[in-house]
Amino acid sequence: MSSDLQGRNGVVFGVANKRSIAWSIAQGLHAAGMKLAITYQNERLEQEAKDLILSLPGAEGYMCDVSRDDDIDRLFATLRERHGKLHTLVHSVAYAPAEELKGNFVNTTREGFRIAHDVSVYSLIAVARAAAPLMEEGGSIITMTYYGAEKVVPHYNVMAVAKAALECTVRYLAHDLGKKKIRVNAISAGPIKTLAARGIAGLGDMLRSHVERAPLGRNVEVAEVGSTGVFLASDASSGITGEVIYVDCGYNIMGF
Repeated sequence: MSSDLQGRNGVVFGVANKRSIAWSIAQGLHAAGMKLAITYQNERLEQEAKDLILSLPGAEGYMCDVSRDDDIDRLFATLRERHGKLHTLVHSVAYAPAEELKGNFVNTTREGFRIAHDVSVYSLIAVARAAAPLMEEGGSIITMTYYGAEKVVPHYNVMAVAKAALECTVRYLAHDLGKKKIRVNAISAGPIKTLAARGIAGLGDMLRSHVERAPLGRNVEVAEVGSTGVFLASDASSGITGEVIYVDCGYNIMGF
């Protein structure tokens, strides 16, 4: 099966800077021939995102805050008008207030819990619902998770609970959208020094632990996650939906 994505359209949510997993996936999709719309959250992130987007000939940039339904509606109305059809959606969005990722999980606040789940989980439902009518020929929706959804990772706290909810959401969306030939999968990447990851206390310990325990004896490279995104967008993964694909150098298979 081919990974050629010529003639297909995609939208990528979550580009913050050149170290973003979303950016690595976007680069891979573009190299495979896909025409891309790339979103950034707000004016603060606009300039760096636009500089990156300009480096991909033909890619278009849009501001979209996925916690706002009107932003989502406006974006997909524009995509319908400009491209008509959509084939791939990449959701690489997660957020919890910084104070929620320090100290003990038992001290999670009600508001912190709400924000983490709204931005990190509900946003996938919202963008999938908006994208489905444009995926007339079927399509692929890809989101990002982490092993902390399954096992305790100190300081990951409420984000771990949100990622567990995200993985469950992937399965329910895969069931709902399968009849439209839309596949929904998650990539569970090992720890990477992204802008979002730097907000987690103990990131250095996480990286060292992965090197010590992963069968490949190293941390995953962001380009490897990007390549997996291209695979999930392509016909090479046409029989895969509702799954969590681990790209973590094998760390998740280890007991100790």
